[in-house]
Amino acid sequence: MNSSTSFPVFIHDCGFHSALGSEAVAIHQALQSGQSKGMLIDNEILNTHTSTVIGRVTEALPPIPQPLSLYSTRNNQLALSALLQIKTSVKDAIEQYGADRIAVIVGTSTSGISDGEVAYAEKINQGAFPEDYHYTKQELGDSANFVADYFNITGPCYTISTACSSSGRVFISAKRMLQAGIVDAVVVGGVDSICKLTLNGFNGLEALSNQLCQPFSADRSGINIGESAAFMLLSAKPSHIALLGAGDSSDAHHISAPHPEGNGAEQAMRAALEDAGLTPKDIGYINAHGTATPLNDSMESKAIYRVFGDSVPVSSTKPLTGHTLGAASATEAAIAWHILHHQLPLPMQRCVNKADDIEIALVESEQYLGGKAILSNSFAFGGNNISLIFGYSHD
Repeated sequence: MNSSTSFPVFIHDCGFHSALGSEAVAIHQALQSGQSKGMLIDNEILNTHTSTVIGRVTEALPPIPQPLSLYSTRNNQLALSALLQIKTSVKDAIEQYGADRIAVIVGTSTSGISDGEVAYAEKINQGAFPEDYHYTKQELGDSANFVADYFNITGPCYTISTACSSSGRVFISAKRMLQAGIVDAVVVGGVDSICKLTLNGFNGLEALSNQLCQPFSADRSGINIGESAAFMLLSAKPSHIALLGAGDSSDAHHISAPHPEGNGAEQAMRAALEDAGLTPKDIGYINAHGTATPLNDSMESKAIYRVFGDSVPVSSTKPLTGHTLGAASATEAAIAWHILHHQLPLPMQRCVNKADDIEIALVESEQYLGGKAILSNSFAFGGNNISLIFGYSHD
């Protein structure tokens, strides 16, 4: 399904914090070296007492301001660490448009569940929840409400939770809202933090790898989970980088597995191209969903090959950030923004043993975008698929 008619949405700022780090220099070094300091082995988080690799944010996180103490969770602290990077731009937008003409749309899948886990453990051990704990901290809407209250934004505010496509769908919603004239600017993004519920759930599905994930490799054995926050300020006011197009689909093939031929993935990519008014030749790089599970990488490769052949360079950045779940789309949108804004080389796929079922062209040597656009894929449970296209604006 096509998300909308062509309507460019411009990106005015980007805040980003993941296992790559939070400073531009650290992010760029990690993207170019293919090594991320936050990808760490964890031997404690799984109930099976087996090890896995997790993409952790290792820097100290800012405290939640006292007037907003009800929002005090690690998830919101992580969000705040990215929001502080775009604070000036958001304040300028509020001054220009008014607080009621700005929307907040956030994607998440974990919200404050990690804090709920700690609080519940205390209740079991001590007989009562901590005094500062409230169940609203793990409600999905908590993330968007925090962002709105932090900036005193009074326009539309909501959270989207469609598993791993959550923070991709926020871009589609923002675009529609801007196109309809409901608001003049939108703060969009995604945030998810590490929690035991998610890790043990994926371990129960036998989807976790006990080593650094290897997308598109014959040796791929599963995913690494990560945490991340990425936020952008969008509006219809021209800027040099834009969301050129977006496409979505829902193939509903299986509750936790994509269609083996990638039918829904293909549909989303073609819809994004149509929405942007672009052809496959206009795409200079594809940031693949690339989770390193056998089924995902196989079906995504087939879908990409049917649309683009083997002429467009492809890589997955999940070995550098982990799969950040509800924040994955925003995480990879932020990586696309950094590539475009700073004219970085494309992230390489260090695939030692490329699988026979992978026909696409992986980024295996230094390459640059060459002025073309970036397509970024995110696919979720239930066949909820999102493709976003970012590029330079000519307006």
